[in-house]
Amino acid sequence: MRVSVDLDRCEAHGVCTGIAPDVFELDDDDVLHVLLPEPPEEWRAQVADAALRCPKQAITVTDEQ
Repeated sequence: MRVSVDLDRCEAHGVCTGIAPDVFELDDDDVLHVLLPEPPEEWRAQVADAALRCPKQAITVTDEQ
């Protein structure tokens, strides 16, 4: 699985950081960072939930080939 964020859409609401804090982080300037762009498969449910709940739908989760 691969996680990416469209920073042009992201408004730094921080919902994702609350759901998957090991994957997403907001810095002091409210810029979102993906800490683990390829998180472990066992975190899929958390990451998918974070993407689903993103108010701006800025998070994309894809399967690695």
